[in-house]
Amino acid sequence: MKPLDLCMRSRAARRPLACAFAAAAVLAFTGCAGLKDQYAASADAQQRMAAEAAADTKAGASVDTQATYLKLVEQMQKEELWFASLAHIDALEQRWGVSPESTRVRADALRQTGQAAPAEAAYKRLLGTPLASAGYRGLGLLAGMRGSYAEAVQLLMQAQHRTPTDALLLSDLGYAHLRAGQIEEARLPLMQALQLRPDSTQAQANLALYLEVTNQRDQATALMDANRMSETTRRAVREAALQMRAPGGLAAPVAAATSASTRGEPIVAPLALKPSRWSSVGGMRTVSQTTPPASTAEAPFSPNSNPRGTP
Repeated sequence: MKPLDLCMRSRAARRPLACAFAAAAVLAFTGCAGLKDQYAASADAQQRMAAEAAADTKAGASVDTQATYLKLVEQMQKEELWFASLAHIDALEQRWGVSPESTRVRADALRQTGQAAPAEAAYKRLLGTPLASAGYRGLGLLAGMRGSYAEAVQLLMQAQHRTPTDALLLSDLGYAHLRAGQIEEARLPLMQALQLRPDSTQAQANLALYLEVTNQRDQATALMDANRMSETTRRAVREAALQMRAPGGLAAPVAAATSASTRGEPIVAPLALKPSRWSSVGGMRTVSQTTPPASTAEAPFSPNSNPRGTP
């Protein structure tokens, strides 16, 4: 007897009523579909469940080194599984103890899940370690989320002094300069960020924002054309620039354009310091809704999702 058959019979023995209701629902939905199709669909569902269970097992018990587990957590965070990553960080630290690396990924996860106070405490614990740059950067992002852009600039500069070639950090710093009203100071880090990471969608958007704010609209359009930015992203950049040029606009929150989101267009808004997307329960994703990549290559861009910087 095949292992899959055993699994299906075991589940059926434990949950006969659930299986009966599920079968009734399938029949009601499919109408005249044959039993063969129903069995095939059930087998596919069981296979998916088994694959997810195997992935979860691999995520924990089969990881035999701290470095491997950290890479797993980082990959989960690239997939925006921030809440799940916190659970695995707990498991990692129970097994190998607290380290600067585990504190960094915990602080990033706390920030991304809307837990500002514990995130700040975790970032501060990094300041006396080799990961002090990550600590200052995280504190800078938290300051920006509060609207304290001048403080964000100072903290991000502390981080930049320690890691001067971090393009993603430079992009955050340039954006903080813009929001703090330090327009000319924003030019250098934004140009550096784009030349160090020409593939960074956030660096492209932030530099386009600078060009729009400084009335270099032809250059901004040329930059967006060269990088094939979507119309939604262009609208977000231009609306942000309009708000920032308005009286008092630098102190006001900048809203991303969302009018085209229903058409599935990607939005790359120049909002590196916006509040956590997880401050409410909307937009929840789960492990079953994602397909873990085969490698730890950089994930596609998602606004404010990268723990070490905004792509």
